Amino acid sequence: MTPLESLVACGTKLWLDSVDPDEVARNLAWGATGATSNPIIISDLIKTGRFDAEIRRLIAEGKNDTSIAWALTDQLVRQAQSAFHPAWKTSAGDTGWVSFELDPLIEDPAAKIPVAEQARMYVDSGKKWAAGHDNRMIKVPATPGGLAALEDLCAAGVTLNVTLIFSERQYLAAREAVWRGARKRASLTTFKSVYSIFVSRLDVYTEKVVPGLSPAAQGMVGIVNAKRLWALNQQFWADKNVPLRQEIIFASTGTKKPTDPPGKYVEALAGSDIETNPPATNAAVQAAGRTITRHVDEMPPASVLAEIDAQVNINHLEETLMREGIAKFADPQKALLNLIATKRAQS
Repeated sequence: MTPLESLVACGTKLWLDSVDPDEVARNLAWGATGATSNPIIISDLIKTGRFDAEIRRLIAEGKNDTSIAWALTDQLVRQAQSAFHPAWKTSAGDTGWVSFELDPLIEDPAAKIPVAEQARMYVDSGKKWAAGHDNRMIKVPATPGGLAALEDLCAAGVTLNVTLIFSERQYLAAREAVWRGARKRASLTTFKSVYSIFVSRLDVYTEKVVPGLSPAAQGMVGIVNAKRLWALNQQFWADKNVPLRQEIIFASTGTKKPTDPPGKYVEALAGSDIETNPPATNAAVQAAGRTITRHVDEMPPASVLAEIDAQVNINHLEETLMREGIAKFADPQKALLNLIATKRAQS
């Protein structure tokens, strides 16, 4: 049994943080049953030159740069959906999903779009990009505008991946909005939702902002936070009698610190729900050759938890990481559009 096979065997759904067709094929063979996309992933694929012919074709059709960006995103997500559709069908919709991220420019701070208008834009575009798809999840950020859109999107039958979650406050707001929407549906048969909890970014934050944490606590905040939210999620859905699992996605599982083993977060969170891992992380975990066992319900000693709770200001953490996250959300979309404009000039 390979390391990633052991990860799946202990209860984790392995999803891929990419829609690169080559990586999808490789990770499918390793046991992956889902994937996700974002503007950085699409931009990196365009940079390879593998899609230049497709870009030229879309230019010849008279499409503008924004239309080309979305056409390519839609095409790549559709291809990944096709690859994972058998898993979706076999599991009756419990896995096999591919997440499609809505327009990050809705959150562009420079645009100063009011929250109510952001919510309307998310609802309209979410319905548009979900229409006609079996196994496409619509990815909405846990920003004020995104949270305000969740109830209406869920009520309309859209399958949701709520992303950019760093705190319990965000998770609870997202879950309650989704559940309100779900109860407006005629049936809960196809109701599925996931909540993407970012992990490694919290440890980057504490190294900068809380350098006084002990060696036992430093580098553990992301894991502790994710496990606590996972436990809350388990408790909430236990008595709701919904046919499909409403799950936590452990996201941002690639290590940011060179001295950390590549499987640090993969192993620590193994055993339940979903890990959306970067291609490089999955490849490194496979190469390391370690058998992975369940650890998702294991916590550090009480003294470490007490230290984290005493020294880490979760409100400041959320505010800081959301500010950075929104920039990382909007800026890559602008870069993607600039890249397509450059390709246009070269064609």
